[in-house]
Amino acid sequence: MIPFAERPISTLKGIGPQVAEKLHKLNLYTLQDLVFHLPLRYQDRTRITPIGALQLHHDVVVEGEVRVADLSFTGRAFGKRRSLVCRIQDGTGTLTLRFFHFTTAQKNQMKPGVRLRCYGETRRGASGLELYHPEYQIITPHTTESETRLSLQTSLTPVYPATEGVTQPRLRNVIAQALEKLSETSLQDLLPPQQVSLAAALKWLHHPPATADLHPLQEGEHPYQQMLAQEELVAHHLSLLQLRQTIKKRSAYSLPEVPTWEKRFLESLPFALTAAQQRVIRDIRADLSKPEPMLRLLQGDVGSGKTLVAALAALQVIAQGKQVALMAPTEILAEQHFANLQRWFSPLNISLAWLTGSLKAKERQQQLQRIGNGEALLVVGTHALFQDGVEYHDLAFVIIDEQHRFGVHQRLALSEKGSKTAREPHQLTMTATPIPRTLAMSVYADMDYSVIDELPPGRTPVNTVLIDNQRREQVVERVRVACQQGAQAYWVCTLIEESKDLENGDKLECEAAETTAQNLAIALPGIRVGLVHGRLKAAEKARIMAQFKAGEIQLLVATTVIEVGVDVPNASLMIIENPERLGLSQLHQLRGRVGRGSAESHCVLLYSSPLSGLGKERLGVMRETSDGFVIAEKDLQLRGPGELLGTRQTGDISFHIADLQRDAHLLPQVKVIAQKLLHEHPEHVAPLIQRWLGKNQQYGRV
Repeated sequence: MIPFAERPISTLKGIGPQVAEKLHKLNLYTLQDLVFHLPLRYQDRTRITPIGALQLHHDVVVEGEVRVADLSFTGRAFGKRRSLVCRIQDGTGTLTLRFFHFTTAQKNQMKPGVRLRCYGETRRGASGLELYHPEYQIITPHTTESETRLSLQTSLTPVYPATEGVTQPRLRNVIAQALEKLSETSLQDLLPPQQVSLAAALKWLHHPPATADLHPLQEGEHPYQQMLAQEELVAHHLSLLQLRQTIKKRSAYSLPEVPTWEKRFLESLPFALTAAQQRVIRDIRADLSKPEPMLRLLQGDVGSGKTLVAALAALQVIAQGKQVALMAPTEILAEQHFANLQRWFSPLNISLAWLTGSLKAKERQQQLQRIGNGEALLVVGTHALFQDGVEYHDLAFVIIDEQHRFGVHQRLALSEKGSKTAREPHQLTMTATPIPRTLAMSVYADMDYSVIDELPPGRTPVNTVLIDNQRREQVVERVRVACQQGAQAYWVCTLIEESKDLENGDKLECEAAETTAQNLAIALPGIRVGLVHGRLKAAEKARIMAQFKAGEIQLLVATTVIEVGVDVPNASLMIIENPERLGLSQLHQLRGRVGRGSAESHCVLLYSSPLSGLGKERLGVMRETSDGFVIAEKDLQLRGPGELLGTRQTGDISFHIADLQRDAHLLPQVKVIAQKLLHEHPEHVAPLIQRWLGKNQQYGRV
């Protein structure tokens, strides 16, 4: 007999090939998938609520007698909208039912005196509370409860995540069938003993009793939900540890440091390393000297000197005649790295290659040849570094900057470019987005962890102020004065309205920046205004950035494309429009573009009023602190891990039940449980990962 966990959904009644295909869109393939497909929320159909006791935005069952039903027209003379309006009462009050789509037969059914039982969500209408398009049934003196479609339930009614072509009744039916086949022995309890079995918790969560407290259920905080969230987090944690073990078993080049090269490099710098940089470099040196691959995450706040640390690490590898690849998410950031590394490494006669998607065919071929024959020991670029056709001579070290912009699969694809030598490249990933330790414990369990928690001397803190957009003219005047006094400024444009279409949103943001640049050029005669956004060709973008860095452009209007990789020490003023639209960590990154020189720097958050209470709290954090880790903790608390890590990263870490923000308190225990399973019950590890990750084992290669 096929085990419950592997039994296909096609074994259930009413599941033919077409229905099965639709359910597959929800990743529902087996009976186990069905019972783990938990409700998004619940409806209370267990009781009839008196009309007089109704509250706004509640799902309710009501029963009452029709008093009047008639057509209603809303809107202007042209394009009037017709609706069927029915008033019912039950002795405690009256309620309006409104139907925008109805038939003549429906209208004729709703005669005064007819009794209806309805289900729907209460909304505010012209005449008080209303139900829009409620489910309803006519109740006659002869209608028995068994004949009533809207019969009262004995448990809360689940509402499941659905997809096109899969209705709630269909999902309830197939999941109920799976639950009927779920016994206490169908699913193995793989974690330490809990208060109830896994099977009992799942059955309860699909059909909580009428007496259940809805609030913790809706918030995902019920003990049974937390029990499942913990198991899922343990499975993800184990998958990362398994990935780490797999990679660590592979051989890598042992690359001891070469002090003479490092000494020459450090002596050429006009500044000394901070204590934090020296500490992190010691960690990396030790890792690179081992014959197993380094897997290290380097965190450092904006301007803390991560690139210099990466350069020293690269030098240790290049000194042994091996290749290094540095990948950045945008061409602007890649160009910044290329310029810095070329300046630092030219005196050492180290040859660099440059590879991005915008290179012309001939130039790309030249770069590929230099990479393939080993002439270029350091290769800098974007995601083009791991595309088909890119062959490395002897890749021993991979550096990935702003790692949250890349999916883990992309990072691994670059590492696999080292397979030519049957050795795994060492890997260093960097981020200027500080990640709270609790989150890093879960998301980067496969990596060692270093932090540069000190800024170089001479960096000036940025003064941040909040100004209402109604005072825009004053802000423009402030920009004029600053530019006339020799400073340079950024004006960052973000969208006021969020677009669900990312492509369209990008277009609208660029158009907003173009309009703003035109208006500022008119308002600031004599001030040289430049414009840069994501839709410009790479060459044009590079030209404008070079002009800004050279001081030929005084005011740079930009989209958030300048978030990372732009280093212009003379820029000491930044205006960010609609900052309430951005995450705190993104605002912190943008603000990090100023304060890079010795001049006092300012950041103006030009918000649109009225600000919500949450908006005031968020922007207040930016005014109060420049500590990236404090900001990251607040960002996690207010906006969740998706904003902090980026959509690509969280796309790799898609949880069924767990929520990194809500369930952060579970993470320390998750780590303990995972280690205990590895040492005491290693036979439970593979089934647990399979249960929660299925064929999508965390990041593959495990």
